[in-house]
Amino acid sequence: MGKYLLVRAAQSLLTLVLASVVVFLGIRALPGDPALALAGEERTPQALAAIRAEYGLDKPEVVQYGVFVSHAVRGDLGTSVRTGIPVSDMLRTALPVTLELSLLAIVIAIVLGVGSGVVAAVRRGRPSEWVANAFALLGLSVPHFWLGLVAILYLCVATGWFPASGFVPLSASVGDNLHHLVLPSVILGTGLAAVIMRQTRSSMLEALGTDYVRTARAKGLSPGAVVGRHALRNSLIVVVTIVGLQLGGLISGAVVTEQIFGLPGFGKMTIDAVFQRDYAVIQAVVLVTATAYIVLNFVVDLLYSVIDPRVRVAGEAS
Repeated sequence: MGKYLLVRAAQSLLTLVLASVVVFLGIRALPGDPALALAGEERTPQALAAIRAEYGLDKPEVVQYGVFVSHAVRGDLGTSVRTGIPVSDMLRTALPVTLELSLLAIVIAIVLGVGSGVVAAVRRGRPSEWVANAFALLGLSVPHFWLGLVAILYLCVATGWFPASGFVPLSASVGDNLHHLVLPSVILGTGLAAVIMRQTRSSMLEALGTDYVRTARAKGLSPGAVVGRHALRNSLIVVVTIVGLQLGGLISGAVVTEQIFGLPGFGKMTIDAVFQRDYAVIQAVVLVTATAYIVLNFVVDLLYSVIDPRVRVAGEAS
């Protein structure tokens, strides 16, 4: 187990280094010059040179990358050229909002997706399966932005059940915080819940037809024990894979949902940074998102070895 963890940790670290190179070069491949954006309309060559010297834009890209990495490992992600605020401070304000929204969305997606997937598999060919399939089709086909606007119209404006916009920190009031985030989380989690439902249903149908499930039934175990202890556990690898990959996607994909519900997360900060060629902020957002993907994939690999020991053995043998 220890060797397996070391190998996976080394692979994750190498991936993170490669991701940092891609992020750094990719940002600089974007059209436009941040010095021109900062200098304004009445720019002079002296002003442009001073701006490039201040932010290190006049140095070779290799030197800029070295400075970027050396500062990043110390938690210094630079200063926003648009606001003059350290990027790490901006992340400390915006990241918790996006993380909380994404985690709530994924919890809702797991509960809805796994629950409806199990029901659809166990009650195959019955109205329960048709309802679950209709739910999955609705979640996959309806765009989040349209679903969010409809939810605001009927659940916020018409009935007043939920606030249409705004955010209350968790430290200020737990109840108000959840009241503001439940509806955006449901909207964000519907698409993922539909994917989890379809995959869970498929895996459960395969598991329910295996010999070990028939053996469990022959031993006289209750239907709940057969489904919960044997079929569902062996179907969870697919669910864990989807959740691990999609959580990183939710962090970066929450931009639209945050804009619709006026949440002060990654969304507005990222869009403003792209339009203003704010290299430091864009680098930080992409690097944090890439790191989230890498860390989550590492955690997913660890969960594989816990759920299915054959994965751990195969990893150690290789």
